[in-house]
Amino acid sequence: MTAPLPTAPLPLGEDFIQDAHTVAAALRAASPVRFVELPGGFPVWLVTGHDEARAVVTDPRFSSDGVYDRLERLRLGGGADTESHFAPELAKNLLNLDPPDHTRLRSLITKVFTAGAVAPLRPRIEAIADELLDAMEKAGPKSELLADYALPLPIRVICELLGIPFEDRDRFTAWTHTMVAAVTPEEIGAASMRMASYLGELVEAKRRNPGEDLLTRLVHVSDAGDRLSRDELISTAVVLLTGGFETTVNLISSGVLALLRHPEQFALLKSRPELMPQAVEEFLRYETPNNLSSPRYATEDVELGGVTIPEGHFVMVSWLAANRDGRFTEPDRLDITRPAGGHLAFGHGIHYCVGAALARLEGEIAFGRLLDRFPDLELAVEESALRWRISTAMHGLEALPLRLAPAAG
Repeated sequence: MTAPLPTAPLPLGEDFIQDAHTVAAALRAASPVRFVELPGGFPVWLVTGHDEARAVVTDPRFSSDGVYDRLERLRLGGGADTESHFAPELAKNLLNLDPPDHTRLRSLITKVFTAGAVAPLRPRIEAIADELLDAMEKAGPKSELLADYALPLPIRVICELLGIPFEDRDRFTAWTHTMVAAVTPEEIGAASMRMASYLGELVEAKRRNPGEDLLTRLVHVSDAGDRLSRDELISTAVVLLTGGFETTVNLISSGVLALLRHPEQFALLKSRPELMPQAVEEFLRYETPNNLSSPRYATEDVELGGVTIPEGHFVMVSWLAANRDGRFTEPDRLDITRPAGGHLAFGHGIHYCVGAALARLEGEIAFGRLLDRFPDLELAVEESALRWRISTAMHGLEALPLRLAPAAG
């Protein structure tokens, strides 16, 4: 039974998105766990401390099962029979399951989506990056980094990996952006239904005509006769598809902006390219691409961070805030030589991102190729003109206009 709400939640406005680190620091300084109302109106216990974040995602008293149905009932103010707007095929995905269902599903997915499966992709990712950079150089001297590079690179990679037609990219990116935006439940629901229908048709096509792609392998993977159901295939595909480009898009664009804001770190990385893997880890920590975790709810009253979270209440972790916690030395300083361990950009525990290896590989290639080709990048607008996407789930720029200066020769 859901406990009554405590004192009124602290309302968070657009500055939670546009000035995220300042707001997160103020929340964390007051308490690492605060009852807030997110932009869009959802009351939730927001976790901004690093230790508390790790505790939430490893404590079985915080459940992910059935979370979308609970969210819809809260949004609509209805009871247990309130109809969800969200596509049921997408609701029970890897992010929204507890063991043993989560364990079973993840074990089947990791059979085909491993670091070993990602490593051979390097030459193809490099070729895609070079093709995009060729087009940028030809069209120069200005470029909009997201449209020209940060977005098409990971989308082409994940489309080829999953066996999804690249010409459909505009449709599924629009649906994805809607599903993670601070918009109405009806808009989110409509986008999720269209995505589910599209992926359902694709799964059936892979079943009829198997290919060499990852989605075909997921359709046919089994463990002691156990296979993914149609709904599980659809929900898995949407997690891999959206996670396969959303994180990397924001990593590339936010990382470039971080370098432009810290010219000494930019110069260091250009002079010591062997620091690139470490630099990517620091970009992930410094401007975490995924702001908030998927929601969980307390199955009983739980003490966390000096407060009691009542049974039935929702809890979300701000990975972005936790990665600027005081456990890191000078957490608000970009330092590409910082030891890589400890950040939570890919989550923690059983829900750790299955695509982390691919995101890291794409990041290293994307930054390396970009800086080799255009070592003297500059912002083409005043920094005050930059805007962050209206999304509480993702932390990414709307656009990043640049002036290009190709390397001599």
